[in-house]
Amino acid sequence: MIWDLAAYLVVLIIISTVIWLYDVFYLEPKRKAALTRLSENASNTDYQHVGQIPFFVDLARSLLPVFIIVLVLRSFLVEPFRIPSGSMMPTLLVGDFILVNKYTYGIRLPVLNWKVLDINQPQRGDIIVFRYPENPATPYIKRLVGIPGDKIEYHHVNKMLYVNGEPILQVPLGAYIGIGSSADMTQQKAEELTEHLFNKKHSILIVPEKRSPIPQTISSWTIGEKQYFVLGDNRDNSLDSRFWGIVPEENLIGKAFFIWMSWDSKLPNCQLLSPTSCINWGRIGTNLDS
Repeated sequence: MIWDLAAYLVVLIIISTVIWLYDVFYLEPKRKAALTRLSENASNTDYQHVGQIPFFVDLARSLLPVFIIVLVLRSFLVEPFRIPSGSMMPTLLVGDFILVNKYTYGIRLPVLNWKVLDINQPQRGDIIVFRYPENPATPYIKRLVGIPGDKIEYHHVNKMLYVNGEPILQVPLGAYIGIGSSADMTQQKAEELTEHLFNKKHSILIVPEKRSPIPQTISSWTIGEKQYFVLGDNRDNSLDSRFWGIVPEENLIGKAFFIWMSWDSKLPNCQLLSPTSCINWGRIGTNLDS
């Protein structure tokens, strides 16, 4: 079991439910019995004091539905994430806040992560959020490029991707110009390209002068059943399947589909005392599923 927010919500739901049941079957009957023992001459203050619901019971009863609603939303519908690094530039920038569809790849029980209903299968080109295989408590976000049965090759010299022996077309768009936290890629002299991953197109960044830390010229992988191969769109600045291998199906969290906020403290006009000046307004409302 992984101790994330869902696990803490389940614990809070259990505690709140136990407190509520304790009140229903023990404390509430005692309050009613005490009220019936009061004489007709008792003051309203006496009635209010004897019939008062304990604070911890009232708090538990009030918060229980909130905990349940939040757990259902985050576990079965959508979950928000914040992008902490530039590994998915130019598609996702540092400071982007995204929404992840939790049900598109199937319904899973919270905490236990057992799939109870299959819905759709991940497709090449999807931006997926998953539990990092080497530390499942850490969520990662990358682009899915290899599905079960695929043979993947990556050529480290010309930085080309091959899927089942077919080279994936890359169309140069020119030098990448970034601002704020993205300016680092401009300094690295990154080039932006459109990659045609079969029926899906997306932008990637390549730094032509940057050499791969992997010694071999070509790396290849055969993707097994219930396994997936992922790459960052920022190809020369991404820790992905080229380094730590495949993503097991049970590690999938969901599919990123929407940017609902983008906040970058390194934007030229950003002033921390004026938070709205740090918002990258042009990115809000970006559909990642197009």
